[in-house]
Amino acid sequence: MSDDLHHMRAALALARRGLGNTWPNPAVGCVLVRDGRVVGRGWTQPGGRPHAETEALRRAGSRARGATAYVTLEPCSHHGRTPPCCDALEAAGVARVVVAMRDPDPRVDGRGLARLRAAGIVVEEGLCAEEARALNAGFFRRIEAGLPVLTLKLASTLDGRIATAAGESRWITGPAARRAVHALRARHDAILVGSGTVLADDPDLTCRIPGMERVPMLRVVADARLRTPLSARLVATARATPTCIVTVPGHPPAALAPFFAAGVAVQTAPAGEGGGLDLRALLAALAQRGVTRVLAEGGAGLAAGLLRAGLVDRLAWFHAPGVLGAEGLPAAEGLRVGALAAMPRFRRVALAPLGADVLTEFERIEEMP
Repeated sequence: MSDDLHHMRAALALARRGLGNTWPNPAVGCVLVRDGRVVGRGWTQPGGRPHAETEALRRAGSRARGATAYVTLEPCSHHGRTPPCCDALEAAGVARVVVAMRDPDPRVDGRGLARLRAAGIVVEEGLCAEEARALNAGFFRRIEAGLPVLTLKLASTLDGRIATAAGESRWITGPAARRAVHALRARHDAILVGSGTVLADDPDLTCRIPGMERVPMLRVVADARLRTPLSARLVATARATPTCIVTVPGHPPAALAPFFAAGVAVQTAPAGEGGGLDLRALLAALAQRGVTRVLAEGGAGLAAGLLRAGLVDRLAWFHAPGVLGAEGLPAAEGLRVGALAAMPRFRRVALAPLGADVLTEFERIEEMP
C-alpha cells in the first residue's frame, strides 16, 4: 500500500505539469511500475494529446507487460482523435491498473474501468481521490456544473488599494511577485479582464517566463459596450495569441467587423445588472469552449462583480508592504455587502513571501455549485 501511495503521488506530480496546457482535456499523470521499478512515465501533452497513458506506454515499450499502471483519472474508453487508452493498456499487457478516481465525462464514467476488468486486468480505484479531484477541479466543474473554476488575482497595498486616486498602479508589487503572476497565468486556460483594464493598462496578458509559454492561453475581455480599442495590444496580437471579446448582443455588424478582421473572436452573453455582462453566462460560454480554469485579472469593478455573483472559487492576493489610504482605488469597488453574513468568505490555503511582497492563496468556503 505504501508503494501504491508513493507511485500515485508521483503520477499526480506529473499531472500537474499539464495544468493550463491540456484543455479541454484534463491534466492526467501515469506511472508504470514492474517488479518494483518505474519503467514508464507520462502526462497529458500540450493541447490534450497524446494522453498520459499513451506517453507512459511509449516510454516503457515492452517493459509495460506485467506492469502496474498508476493513473490519476480513469483511462478513456471512447474513440476520439486517438484510440481508447484502456485498449492501449490491454494491448501492452499491463496486469494491474490503480486509478485515483473515475472520469465524470459521460462518454467514460466507469466504462473504462469496466473494459479493463473485462480484459482480465486487476483494477483498483480511489487512491488519492481527493487530491486527484482537487488537481482537476476545473475539468470536473465544467462537466458537472457547466462552469470553469475561477481564480481572482489581486495585487494591492496592505489596506487593499490597487491604484492611487489618479489611477497609477504600476508597479504596486515588485519583480518577484510579477514573475509569480506569469507562473499563475501558465497554470490557467484563460485570462479574463474587463474593458476598463484594457483601456487603462493596454496589457499583453501573456506568460513571459522562458519555457512556460507552451500552448497559448485564451485572452478574454468582458466588454459589454465594445470599448476595446482596435489599437489595443490584445487586438494587434490576436492572430498569434487567441483573443475573445465577450459582449452583449445587438452591436451592428460594422462595429464587429474590424475585430473579426484582426482575428479576434467575438462571443455574446446576456446583459447583467447595471448594463454590464451576466458574468455567470460569460463563464458558462467559456466552459462550452472547453475552458476549465480561468484567471481573472480585471480591475475593481470586475472583481466586485465576480465576488457578488459568487463566482470566485479561489483568490490569489499579492500584498505589497505599503498603504495608500481611503483615497486609493479599492480592490473590489461596489461590492455592496450589507451584512457580515453576506460577506464572501474564504479559507487560507497557502502563503509565500515574494521579495518584499506576500502571496496569500484562498479557497471559497462554500461548496462549488
